[in-house]
Amino acid sequence: MIATPFNLVFCGTPRFAVPTLERLVEAGFFLPLVVTQPDRPRGRGMEISVSPVKDGAVRLGLTVVQPAAIKNNVEFRDQLAAIRPDAIVVVGYGRIIPQWMIDLPRLGNLNLHASLLPKYRGAAPIQWAIASGESVTGVTTMRIDAGLDTGDILMQREMPIALEDTAETLGPKLASIGADLMVETLRGLENGAVHPSPQDHSLASLAPILTKEDGRMDFARSPRDLFNRLRGFQPWPGAFTIYKGKTLQVHRAQPAQAAVALAPAEIAVQASHLLVGCGAKSPDSVLELLEVQLEGKRRMSASEFINGYRLKSGDHLGQ
Repeated sequence: MIATPFNLVFCGTPRFAVPTLERLVEAGFFLPLVVTQPDRPRGRGMEISVSPVKDGAVRLGLTVVQPAAIKNNVEFRDQLAAIRPDAIVVVGYGRIIPQWMIDLPRLGNLNLHASLLPKYRGAAPIQWAIASGESVTGVTTMRIDAGLDTGDILMQREMPIALEDTAETLGPKLASIGADLMVETLRGLENGAVHPSPQDHSLASLAPILTKEDGRMDFARSPRDLFNRLRGFQPWPGAFTIYKGKTLQVHRAQPAQAAVALAPAEIAVQASHLLVGCGAKSPDSVLELLEVQLEGKRRMSASEFINGYRLKSGDHLGQ
């Protein structure tokens, strides 16, 4: 527990933010207000759904507000000013923090970002770190400024990316260590042990929001590159190509080796194995498709797909 009352406002929306919210409460910080995105219709039935942060905050007995906008929201501004927070903690809130909000707390607006800044600034740092073939990533606590993840770094913690990791498995692990790091950061700022450090902007790289097209498999890429992108872009947009005019979702794949050199997008059927050429035309520049799903059909193993659709060597994907 902390020795003195410490006023925090928490702003967050996705599941990634929930461990930080829970950890702040466990550590004894006072959270008079949690700010999250409005409830929205989701799924095929378009039923109204609350954000994971709202769900967590209600479970913890915290007061929740869901402003539709914040930049020029006088009522919201007055509400925050009345609280007089020592810091505003922001984790995946999903809105640009306006200058008036940046200037309000004495310790600033503190963000938990899921990369080792200045690498992978932007909306999808976990996905792009895996897709880019990184073996190490981590979390950063930083002070928010007017730029895109450009504020001063407070603390960082590294984490290895396992070969079997996907964005779905790595995200919760980063959320957990990030929650502990935010508590450590707040305590360090209060006792003077943590000192802000400017980012080296020349080392910055971007992790933009994902689009459907990011999941399209380009067989001019290397097998390793395609494998990493499949892992990184889970659960959406995943990895997909075209087979005989229909979308073919690739759920699992791995770099492999063929008996002969294959041109990019050329298929080889070796027993029950489905291989496709990638990158340079070479026997070891091959991706093995392990589990696929043709548009309108169920997920199936490669052998089921081969037998069910009579695939043969020399066929091509992507058309």
